[in-house]
Amino acid sequence: MTGPLVRRARPADFPAVARLTVAAYEADGQLKAENGYEAVLADVAGRAATGEVLVAVDESTGAVLGAVTFVLPGTPYAELAGPGEAEFRMLAVDPAAQGRGAGAALAEACVARATELGCVAVVICVRAGMSASARRLYDRLGFVRVPEKDWTPAPGVDLLGLRLDLTAAR
Repeated sequence: MTGPLVRRARPADFPAVARLTVAAYEADGQLKAENGYEAVLADVAGRAATGEVLVAVDESTGAVLGAVTFVLPGTPYAELAGPGEAEFRMLAVDPAAQGRGAGAALAEACVARATELGCVAVVICVRAGMSASARRLYDRLGFVRVPEKDWTPAPGVDLLGLRLDLTAAR
């Protein structure tokens, strides 16, 4: 089986990206008692207008397996990125396609994009208590916890800041 191909999302991909992002967040229990976040997740065109929405697609079928939004500081979807940093948000893999490498391919594509743009780091925020598989992915890529970037956007939603230094020798 061939691994997923990562490319920039096209408008024709937006409905699939909206569906799988909402489905992934729901499956992970992240939309319970969330007011309005489902609409934010489903607004793929809005994200694409101010950031880069990337998709992982099955090379043999063309099916969209997952998506992520890559942003730079000062753009509407950037929450943590400071000068010289890039950020990715809303990394989601269709629950039916999990375990096929789409999440890793998307995260790695964001790191590569940040490197290409000359960024010094990539930052992300993850929900406290995220799945062990997601944490393993970020640990493997070299992300480390940065408590000063932790924040709480809504009561009961505690987000942890993680950062990958792109200037360190690998």
